[in-house]
Amino acid sequence: MKQLNIYLLTNSFIFLLPCVVFSSRLIHDYLSVAPFADYLDSMYYNRFLQWKWLERQPVTKNTFRQYRVLGKGGFGEVCACQVRATGKMYACKKLEKKRIKKRKGESMALNEKQILEKVNSRFVVSLAYAYETKDALCLVLTLMNGGDLKFHIYHMGDAGFDERRAVFYSAEICCGLEDLHRERIVYRDLKPENILLDDHGHIRISDLGLAVHVPEGQNIKGRVGTVGYMSPEVVKNERYTFSPDWWALGCLLYEMIEGQSPFQQRKKKIKREEVERLVREVEEEYSSKFSEDAKSLCKMLLAKDPAERLGCLGGGASEVKAHPIFRSINFKRLEAGMLQAPFIPDPQAIYCKDVLDIEQFSTVKGVELEPKDESFYSKVSTGSVSIPWQDEMIETECFDELNVFHQDGTVPPDLDWRGQPSPPPKQGLLQRLFGRQVSERNQTSDFQLIDCDHFSSSAVTNFT
Repeated sequence: MKQLNIYLLTNSFIFLLPCVVFSSRLIHDYLSVAPFADYLDSMYYNRFLQWKWLERQPVTKNTFRQYRVLGKGGFGEVCACQVRATGKMYACKKLEKKRIKKRKGESMALNEKQILEKVNSRFVVSLAYAYETKDALCLVLTLMNGGDLKFHIYHMGDAGFDERRAVFYSAEICCGLEDLHRERIVYRDLKPENILLDDHGHIRISDLGLAVHVPEGQNIKGRVGTVGYMSPEVVKNERYTFSPDWWALGCLLYEMIEGQSPFQQRKKKIKREEVERLVREVEEEYSSKFSEDAKSLCKMLLAKDPAERLGCLGGGASEVKAHPIFRSINFKRLEAGMLQAPFIPDPQAIYCKDVLDIEQFSTVKGVELEPKDESFYSKVSTGSVSIPWQDEMIETECFDELNVFHQDGTVPPDLDWRGQPSPPPKQGLLQRLFGRQVSERNQTSDFQLIDCDHFSSSAVTNFT
């Protein structure tokens, strides 16, 4: 938006003020008085309250139908589920309470829930509901039926992708990282297993258990991540902000094109120390599968020094998006979901392990749940999340069906409080028992009256 300027003359001094800020303040001040008061008195505000009341209804296991197991997470299984009221399908990630307590994973579980709740991105899985059962905390997430990138890289023919497909996924991952970094969240666990495909072939970043918020103007420290994808500064336990994510994007782009990780070979056991030495000291090698643009981007993302790494030079994601390899990507259309993916999953196929191949969790022994744990559970099981819930109402057409107003502007019956009978007061046990006895007596009297009326009318007929 082009910025206009206005001039204020006060005591012979000229002040230059941005018109945009000035006008927006005026508009806000105006709307906050009479128009807002009129809105509060309108039927539209009452409808808004109805929707908010519905949104804040308690969420339990009975809100959903549970289906087959899709996989496993760190603290329990992941299964498909469906909202009974709308038919919307989701993935339910179960965090077993005893397993969390045994591994002292309370802070990690709560951190993931709060970050998922905060981020609203087309390229990051969304948290729609959070509830608890007797044995587990349940996070209801976006259902991704297309499998993960690891399965597609290694189990769909020859290892790796053609460059066009790898570049498309890299562009979407870049947008996802940009959305996370905008909220000052560093992901720290970017790898093929954590990138999932939806029904239309678009990706989302998942599993934010290691993600963490970076305070403004500060940096953090921590040797966390997956071996082979951790950046040199993480391996050396140095301080950082968002640089590890751009390094991991370089690793992932390399793996998508080459068909193997840059610092370790698939199905070949290499000690962790050796992998970390390669990450710190050795330059990756490039085969003929890489074009000059692909090789250039990988090298810039895999710079050992974060101060020289693309994405860390002051411009963040915009630096990466500006690389020539993305010249064919219209990022505005990509972020709006208007570009078609290079691969669309078959809706009849299952892009994951067979259910029988998914290892079962062993029973947790020696751990007892205590009343003091309820405080933690209540922080996680907070019900529905506003934006995903509202999206669900729109996508399933519930909003169109229920949000009905009369064309003539009159108040619909469900919003007309005038003439509505007030609800009867709640009765105690004695009142209910006494009322039942009175009702039974009244029914007996009515029956006798009916018989008398019937007898009288019959007698009159016979007499006639």
